[in-house]
Amino acid sequence: MMTSGDIRQKFVAYFQKQGHAVVPSSSLLPDDPSVLLTTAGMQQFKKYYTGEADAMKDFSSKSTASIQKCFRTSDIDEVGDETHLTFFEMVGNFSFGGYFKEPAIRYAFEFITQEIGLTIKYVTIFEGSHGVPKDEASATVWKQLGVSDIREEGIGDVFWGPTGTEGPCGPSTEIYCTNTNGQDVEIWNIVFNEYYCSGSREELIEQKEGVTLKPLETPGIDTGMGLERLCMIAQDAKNLFETDLFTPLIALLPESLDVRIKRIIADHGRATAMLIADGVRPSNKGAGYILRRLMRRAMVYEHQHALSPEIMKQVLATVIANYSAHYPELTSEESVIMQVFQAEYDKFTKTLQRGVRELEKVAFLDAASSFKLYESFGLPYEIIKEMGGTRADDLTREDFEEEFRKHQEISRQGQEKKFGGHGLILDTGELKAGTEEELAIVTRLHTATHLLQQALRETLGNEIHQMGSDITAERLRFDFNFDRKMTDEEITKVEKRVNEWSMMHLPMQYQEMPLEEAKTTGALYFFKEKYPETVKVYFAGQSLESAVSKEFCGGPHVDNTARVGIFHIVKEESCGAGVRRIRATVE
Repeated sequence: MMTSGDIRQKFVAYFQKQGHAVVPSSSLLPDDPSVLLTTAGMQQFKKYYTGEADAMKDFSSKSTASIQKCFRTSDIDEVGDETHLTFFEMVGNFSFGGYFKEPAIRYAFEFITQEIGLTIKYVTIFEGSHGVPKDEASATVWKQLGVSDIREEGIGDVFWGPTGTEGPCGPSTEIYCTNTNGQDVEIWNIVFNEYYCSGSREELIEQKEGVTLKPLETPGIDTGMGLERLCMIAQDAKNLFETDLFTPLIALLPESLDVRIKRIIADHGRATAMLIADGVRPSNKGAGYILRRLMRRAMVYEHQHALSPEIMKQVLATVIANYSAHYPELTSEESVIMQVFQAEYDKFTKTLQRGVRELEKVAFLDAASSFKLYESFGLPYEIIKEMGGTRADDLTREDFEEEFRKHQEISRQGQEKKFGGHGLILDTGELKAGTEEELAIVTRLHTATHLLQQALRETLGNEIHQMGSDITAERLRFDFNFDRKMTDEEITKVEKRVNEWSMMHLPMQYQEMPLEEAKTTGALYFFKEKYPETVKVYFAGQSLESAVSKEFCGGPHVDNTARVGIFHIVKEESCGAGVRRIRATVE
């Protein structure tokens, strides 16, 4: 049997042979503000399709391949059947002006039929509509490769993107294989990014007024193949949960447990470990709300069915063991994953029994009464709906979420009143703060990242540059290019240098100037970023010329490095090929 590990290895080897740069998975917390979590493999490459970033400069190739961690919140309620998942892995190859339809289709054909040894049942092409012509070119290539069953479909099926509120998009061709149950399953979607859509995919399909398609200057390729689906076909499994990606998790659960609940616990356990490892923490908003829903749903099933309180920990530990070779952050964050889960478990189980008793007392479960159970006892919607039986027949996810939004608005107004109308507060993608106290901390940490980058360059060489950053009130996370583990001496030297600059009481200032002039100052900036014509250059020192650190930045920063406090590196680790990650705090 071909294992999931075999498929990963064959995919990487095949596309490296075709000249693709293999890029590590990006975080489930995306840089793209238009989406809550990473939902597709192309998200980390979005700027390369629009011309905002240069693939040759960043990858030494116009073509890339990746196995990307993804998460779809829309499928949470359906998890438990044979096909739906929350966390999944998207295998894909991408090109930004390097090649187009013929090579993309040929690569897919060769990989599926020769590398994996599967038979293609049929393919689909775009029939043409909304001002986009029928995809005759793809049909011609498929015929040349010997695929005769070519089916035409409409814009709702074979026209893909954008991944958020706007972005690159285009017609696609899908590949179908037959599983062991005799069902036809789509396993690979090849999208020809030819246009930039000014709205979402749904708005385009509905032909909403003002939504336009403009040809991209450089057409590109965006493909996606669900690893779980591919394993199901290659392993002759009857469903996703009988593949080697899930069987070790299912085996941990009692044989007598309902199969649907087994699948939910396995899925939610996988997702929980991945979300926590990428920095998500349980909360009542955003990605943290999604994580809390998953964790608490599994905890309720544990309570309902008198399962061992250690089962979920065993599931998490198995996920970490099975996936750490592909996602090393799981190993480095193992203790954090367990601590976060235990803290949420301790918090939730204190009120769980009372919540279940209160649920049983409610005669009619509408959105208002259900949200009260959530607010008072933390019971997730899914559990209220399931345990409520006929009393919850009229309860819908949409009504529950609307009640949730009303509550958030009331809370927001209360915070605005509390903080003199300024409200809450900060979420730039990189910096996140929920209160004024947290804002003060992330501002100190943000300034510390500037000093950290300069200290790394002094210690490791001037080729060091920032690859990513994420700052919360608990810590800063800084990613940089480096191809080996830092020594203890290097870590100590970097930490010491940041603290030296902090103790020098250097003013933190900025100058606003034209972009091209700013580039001549020696200030650091993202080469792949598209900047406005006028930028701010923040620097630590008496003048821009004598500054110890200077970068293009929008702020916020402390006014003096002394306010940064004592800087401490907590951990230095790998987060991908040629990329290291530092986690640090300030006191």
